[in-house]
Order: sequence, then C-alpha cells, then structure tokens
Amino acid sequence: MEIKDIKAELTLADILRYYGLKPDKSMRLNCPFHEDKTPSMQVYHKTHTCYCFSSNCPTHGRSLDVIDFIMHKERCSKGEAIKKAKDLLSGSAPKPTIPQQVARTAVLTNMFTYFKNAVHNSKPARDYIEQRGLDYTKLEIGYNTGQFHHGERKDEALIQSCLKVGLLSPFGSNTRTGGQAYKPFAKYCLAFALRNRSGQVTGMYFRSTVNEDNQKHYYLKESSGLYPHYPKAETEKLIIGESIIDTATLLQIEAISKEYSLLAAYGTNRLTPEHIEAIRELKDLKEIIFAFDNDEAGNKAAEKYAAQLRELLPHITFSKLELPCKDVNETAQAHQHEIFHHLLESRTFIFSTGGEPQKETGIPVEKEKSQPEASGLNTRNPFKIGYKTATANYYIQGGVSKQLDSMKVTLVIEHPEISYKTRNKLDLYEDKQVEKLCKEVAEKLNLRKDLLEADIYKLTDLLDEFREQELLSASNNREDSEELIIPLTVQERQQIKFFGKKENLINNLNELLGKAGIVGEEKNRIFLLIIAASYKMPETLHALIQGSSGSGKTRLLKQISDCIPKERVTKLTRVSDKVLYNYPEKYFINRLLCLEDIDGLSEEAEFAFRELQSNGELNSATSSKLENGQIIAGQKTVKGPIASLACTTRGEIYEDNMSRCFLVSVDESAEQTKRVITYQNNRAAGGIQEEEEQKAKHFIQRFIRELKPFKVVNPYANKIHLPEEAHKIRRLNDLFQSFVKMVTVLNQYQRKKDDKQRLITEIADIETAVEIMFESIVLKVDELDGSLRQFYEKLKSHIGKKSRNYEFTRFEVREATGLGKTQQHHYINQLIEVEYLQQYGFANRGFRYKIVHWDNYTAMRERIKRSLQNQLETIKSEHQRTPAERQK
Repeated sequence: MEIKDIKAELTLADILRYYGLKPDKSMRLNCPFHEDKTPSMQVYHKTHTCYCFSSNCPTHGRSLDVIDFIMHKERCSKGEAIKKAKDLLSGSAPKPTIPQQVARTAVLTNMFTYFKNAVHNSKPARDYIEQRGLDYTKLEIGYNTGQFHHGERKDEALIQSCLKVGLLSPFGSNTRTGGQAYKPFAKYCLAFALRNRSGQVTGMYFRSTVNEDNQKHYYLKESSGLYPHYPKAETEKLIIGESIIDTATLLQIEAISKEYSLLAAYGTNRLTPEHIEAIRELKDLKEIIFAFDNDEAGNKAAEKYAAQLRELLPHITFSKLELPCKDVNETAQAHQHEIFHHLLESRTFIFSTGGEPQKETGIPVEKEKSQPEASGLNTRNPFKIGYKTATANYYIQGGVSKQLDSMKVTLVIEHPEISYKTRNKLDLYEDKQVEKLCKEVAEKLNLRKDLLEADIYKLTDLLDEFREQELLSASNNREDSEELIIPLTVQERQQIKFFGKKENLINNLNELLGKAGIVGEEKNRIFLLIIAASYKMPETLHALIQGSSGSGKTRLLKQISDCIPKERVTKLTRVSDKVLYNYPEKYFINRLLCLEDIDGLSEEAEFAFRELQSNGELNSATSSKLENGQIIAGQKTVKGPIASLACTTRGEIYEDNMSRCFLVSVDESAEQTKRVITYQNNRAAGGIQEEEEQKAKHFIQRFIRELKPFKVVNPYANKIHLPEEAHKIRRLNDLFQSFVKMVTVLNQYQRKKDDKQRLITEIADIETAVEIMFESIVLKVDELDGSLRQFYEKLKSHIGKKSRNYEFTRFEVREATGLGKTQQHHYINQLIEVEYLQQYGFANRGFRYKIVHWDNYTAMRERIKRSLQNQLETIKSEHQRTPAERQK
C-alpha cells in the first residue's frame, strides 16, 4: 500500500479518535505536542490536516497530515509512522496506553469542555439558559446530560478519572451487560467552572434545570477556586454577587464587566477563606459592592461580610445594591440591562472612612459610541475592522456593506512578521474570488494558501455576525422606545409618600423649585412644573413662555425640564420642516417636548407642532416605490399626546398657538433682576451648593415619576366661570378644567376616590388652580401680550407723573424703561398699531408721542380676581350647607 492510498483511506478523525482526542465545536483542541492551556490546534477535516498556531509547538509552521500526526505523537520515524498507519487501517494496532491517573485539573478541564459543547446540542438547556436571562455565547456555561460515559464515549480511563473527581459514583450493576453501573453527579444541571489563580479549572458548580423545589445547587467534591476567576491585580472596584447565577448575569453586561471586577460568593454563608485571601491581595482596591438578595438573609450577609472585610481592609469603602426584585437575576429578567446603571448610581453605602465618596455613575454612559463586537474582531473603529491570526493580519477598510446578499469589502492582508501588504476589493460570498485571492496573496507574501482560505472563511463568519448585530442594534434604536423603568428603593418610596401626604403640597413643591436654583418667578415656576408634569395624563397641557430677549425665559424652561424625569423629555433648539412627521410612531406618547425658540420654526413645522398639541397625533400621506417600480400611497402616523413648553419673544404673532397654550410672561421687573444678579454673585463666590440643587431636582423627578395618571372627577366644574371677554374662552375653559385635574393628581396621596377609582377634586384644588393661573387668565383677557404690557405700565407710570397730555420722545422712553433702542422701537410701533399711542411730527425733525388710551389695567385685574374669589366663596358656602338647606 502506497502513502497516497494510506492518506486516502485513513482519516484524521480516525487518528484523533484512536488517541482519545476530541475537538470542540470550532474544530480546535489542546495541542498534544506541547503544554497547551487554551486550544491552539485547528483541525481541517476537509483536507485531513491540522495546524498548531502556537509558537511553542515543535510542529509550528507545518501542516500535519495523518502520517505526520502519528510520527509526532508516537515520537518515531516516518517509516514507523507509515507502518502504524497500516496497522490502524487493518485493525491490528494496539490501543494506546493512557495513564489511569490523570491530573484533576486536566480531567475537569476536559469534562467542562465537553459540558460546554453539550449546550449547543441540547434545546432544553438552551431554553433554560434563555429563561434565566443568560447568554451562553458570552458566558462559559456547560450542561451535564449524564451521558458522557455511555456508548461510544465509554472509556475505562475516563470512567476512573470521573470516579476520582466525583463526577461518577458506583450504582449497582448494569442490567443489560451485568457489569458495573454508574450514577452521574448533578444530572440535567448547568455547569460553571471554578478556577484557581492560574486560570485552571479546579472545581465545578451545578444548577439544576429540572428541580426547583428541593435541592438545586451542587458543588463537586473537593472543589476549590473562584467564579468567574481570580480578580485582576489592578482591580479598584469589586462586585460580589450572592450566587454564581447572579454574578454570571452581571458578567455578560459588557459595560459592567469592563468597569468592575466580579466575584461570586457561594451563598449567604459561603464567603470562603480563598475568597478573602484573593480580596486581600488586591492592592489597588477602593470599593467592594455587595449584590446580594433583597431579603433579610441577603441584607444580613452583606453587613456581616462587610464588617468582616473591614477589619482586614479598613481603607475600603463598602456598599450594596438596593434591588427592586428578589435577586440580580430576577431583576435582569424583569428589566433592561440599563437598570443596573441606575442601581449602581444609587447604591447604599454601608460604612466608609472619611465620609461617603462622591457617587460616580455606576456604568459609564457611552463615553464612546459602542459598537457590536464579534469575538475575534477588533471593531473599535468600524471603518477599519481588524482580525489577526498566526497566518496574517487582516483589515477591512471602509467597513462592511449593509446589503445582506453580498459581502463586498476592501481587504488588506498583512504579513505578520515583515509587514508586507496586499490590498484587494472582493465579495467574500464568492468562493471563486476568495480562492483566486488566496492563491495570489500566498505567492506574493510567501504564505500558505490553505491557511489563508481558512482564515478568510472564519473572517467571513465573524463579519456576518458583526453585521447582524450592528443591524439589530440600529433596528432596536429605531423601534418605538418604551419608558425606561427606573426603580426606587423602599426608603425613597417612603420619602415620596410622606412628602405627598404633607399639607400645602403645592407650596412645598414650589419651595423645592427654589432650592433647585430657580430664582424668583414663584407663581410661574410652579405653574410651569404642573403643566410639564401633565405629560403623564391623557389630556396634556401646554405653555408658551413669553419675554424679551435676555429676560431668562429659555433658562426658566431648561430648569423646569430638568425637574421632569429625563427619560420622558425631548428638548429641541431647531426643528426642520418635516422632522416631526418622521419620528417613530410611539416616540411622543406621554412625553414632554421643549422648544427653546419657537420663533425659529417654519410655517410647516409650526403647523405640525400645533396639530400634535391639539389632536395628539400627526397623520401624513406619503408616496413610496415598490421593488417593481410601482408607486403606491402610504400613511405615516406619529402618536401623542405630548405636553409642551416653548419660548418666544413675539407672543402676539402666534394667534393659533395662544389659544392652545397657557401664556406665561416672565418677570422682567427690576426686583427680579436684582434677585438674579444676587444669585449669580453668590454662585460665583461659592455660596451656592450645586449638589443641593441637584438633590432637589432629583427628588422632584422621583416624585413626578411615582405619580399615577388617575382619572379625575370635579364635582364643582359647573360652579366656576372664567371672564367671558377672555381670548377664545372655549379653549381657555377646557385648559382651566385640565389644570384643576392636574392639581388634583399632584395631591393624589391626600384625595379620596369614588367607586370607579377616580380622584375627587376638592375646593382647595380649585383655589390653588385659580391662584396659580390668575396671571395667565389675565393675559388671555388683556389685549397686550405680557412683555408689551409690562413696558406700557412702566411708560404710563412715568408719563402719569407729568400730565396725561404730555408729549414725549423716544429718548425719554429709553430713560424711563431702561430698554435698548431696538426693543423700544418694537414696543412703540406695536402700541401705535393698536392705537394706545399717537405719533406726531416728521422723520427729519424727530417724532413725538402721546398716550391716547389710558386703560385701567389694575382695575381689570381686580375685577377678574374679585369675580373668581366671589365664585369660590359661593362654592364654599354651598359646600358647608346641609343637604336639606340646599334643597330649599
């Protein structure tokens, strides 16, 4: 028999089976020709060859066929290897002598590899792993079916090794053959490896997938080691989970595993000496965070271990996570992974030296735009994706195309040692192009063609995975976003409930707004907060903040929006014509939309904004082209409702908007200016504590986040009437009733409910609404807008001291009001247009002005106020009368 006949009949799979070697799912195995901790030998069943990529291997640089493999394995000559191959084909070759006592770590490593491969072949295991919210592609998880010693896998050396480490135990006799039977340890369990300081598998933990009532946790006898491994020496922040499942849950979250080291305790009573010694060796450690169960046992264990470790490490800070569910794994199943960012931010410090450290963000919030990263690919720069092997270095210039029917790339192949490169454009889905390229590159760079092909096929698979992840990520970003659930601790909920039950809740909220940095504007700030908080309701409210340039209207809007839960706020500086029509359908549902300058909106954008306010949705008909070229009509919908805040310097021109909104005029008085300047000076001098302002904002956010959008019934709705001369009284009355409902909702902890679980409005709610809304009601009645009215009142006050018939110039106006020329010109022209002023003279000699309409603004305010107060008094008196008196 010639050599070519031997190679044709004897497969590499036969050789590996003969020597008891089994590659993993990626056709890799620990090289048998040198000490190999991680698989470095690649098996190619198609060509019946293998190649070791480790430079420590005596075979490195050479591809081995079946005869070469036998020669190196038996350490014999080529002739002896050929003879051995013939014996294998004829079946006369003796079985290789395998040591009976294999090292424990080697046995556990091989068995754990077997368990990991079993996950891919077991749908029940994959279903259970998915049910627990774990990802077996990111974690090292095995599955023990208890079949590893059956059938073709039956091997006496394997059985003896498993008996020794405890994976098998004698169990009667085999009824079929009469031989010894064995009982597998932890059958139908997930397997997790415990590793020693060198990263070797020295123990295993098993979690039952079928038994949830009785025993479900198993540890292999004589197990040692830590999960997932010993912490790195440079660890600064360490999270200790109560269980291995909890720790694995956090380990698969990339943002956490990059920022923190993780370590699993083995229950509330098993923080072993090995754990403690590993922690003591961390010289750079600054903080230990306990992620134990949210129950009495978990809380006690966290405090016990914190006290124990504090004696050994007095300089360390200790804290714990306040979980909204029972444990970390349940929390991950019930929420998105982003919840752990908020839990780490709000973690509770058990005790610390020198005061609590400044709370940092628990998970870094996208310092860079994170890219999906497939294993083995360097995708930090998505426009230059890297992939390195022992054969060559590969770079994808310009990224990967998004068309799924091809993989057109610009591929740079670099020799790993001499840095020679080739650059080519090709479609990786075209095998002929790949084979041709590999042949040309092999000749040019003096590399092996078969290894280049293997690398490029592997690279293609990785790029497929990367592209799929990237497209899914982009798709998820475009999908309608759900409200991010930000959990509150029990203590925070109790604080909010206590705050909500206090008397004068609205006044207390107003004081908090002052502590949050909103200076003055006492009526406006609470008015705007209630309007902004209406985003939670089916009937939302809107405000148009009016003021001259530099009056602080945009700052007021920003400060109010900062007190609303940030996940429900959209702040825009500029809005293009069609952009509101192109948002995802459900993006604006129960959201606060803030426009910093409505004056910059085009007519089309302004129309869309108005419709979103009034109708609660936008419907637009569009044309789209099918793949066959046919053009069809389609409809795109953007749903609300939204609450909105917007700023303007020209309130008088927004006739359509004014009827939909509450008008809020900022305080431009000299007293308010002094208050603002004093605040600015104190802040610059360090007299203002920014932390206290942030604390107040966060408390208001939590309070609003916890509000429930109850339906409200107002038994006094027919008893109060607004001034009939108000601008578009129908809409104003509707806005007023909605505002009363919002005041009732804010007081929900103090209000009764009817049999339909609707909150019942009380007279105090109407009083509060009237008091807060009064200025807005007056603005609806007044012919002049807020800024113009303030200017006109200053002008009347100045001229009234002289004479009602006094004629004045613009210089006198500037001197009296302190306004600049442009703003003064704008206001005077408006007053002339509405015939409040009369202009005399000529342009070349200068104009003079005279007030011709001396309206009594103060009297109008008093009349409206008196009317509303009289109605409230009537309601109170009727409410105090007995039912019999009411019938009379």
